[in-house]
Amino acid sequence: MPIIKSNKLLFNADYVVRYEAGCQARLIEPDNMVSSSMPITKSDRVSILVWNIFKQKRLDCMRLLEEYADNTTLLILQEAQTTPQLLNFIHSHHKIADQVPAYAFKDVYSGVMTIANIAPIKSIGFKEKEPLIRIPKSALVTQYQILDHKRTLLVANIHAVNFSFGLKIYRQQIRILLNQLVSHEGPIILAGDFNSWSRQRLHLLYRLIRKINLKMVNFSSDIRKTFMGRPLDFVFYRDLKIEQAKIVHTNASDHNPILVDFIIS
Repeated sequence: MPIIKSNKLLFNADYVVRYEAGCQARLIEPDNMVSSSMPITKSDRVSILVWNIFKQKRLDCMRLLEEYADNTTLLILQEAQTTPQLLNFIHSHHKIADQVPAYAFKDVYSGVMTIANIAPIKSIGFKEKEPLIRIPKSALVTQYQILDHKRTLLVANIHAVNFSFGLKIYRQQIRILLNQLVSHEGPIILAGDFNSWSRQRLHLLYRLIRKINLKMVNFSSDIRKTFMGRPLDFVFYRDLKIEQAKIVHTNASDHNPILVDFIIS
């Protein structure tokens, strides 16, 4: 599964890179919308794993992904790196992965990645530079056909900018992403690492989420990654019902993965 070598990949926020078993990695343009007869799930259930995988630095990271590969509809990952191990995982499980590379080092790209069993009918990528260190964070919106063929499932995956003076850049990144959700008619999942470590960031996030009528997934045992006492990882949704939601304790990353089973309403 070759890796694309292109400056266009790194600096054009409108491009997504797709990795697919048996195919060369390729750039996906934002206006490249395709009709698909293949629904993302053959039932009314959608299961997701949301996880900042810490650049796959820890030994058990790939083992945990293997554990959930076949019983989750979507893997919504942050800090995913296109290492041989992750690319082999995509290939061996016949998955399709869309990534928005935030940056590259030695031809290994890092950024948010959404992995499914089928290709999305549309993918749009976004990047926002960290105000202090100037390394971008990325976000990705993918749309998938669902069983009724009348609507699509929109999935938004974000790794929010981290340390900044004030809320300007943080607000800008969240708003740009949410603008893609406002006009969508159908179920929505918005998930990722929101870096909501301050009271101001958390209040802003909640306010913007309420404006577009998304609900927040809560957990009976909340062991999400926190910083300064506030959770960083969230799942928001619309036009879905929660069947179950839990967090898995692991040492395979500095974040614990979130598992949610939805029913499409």
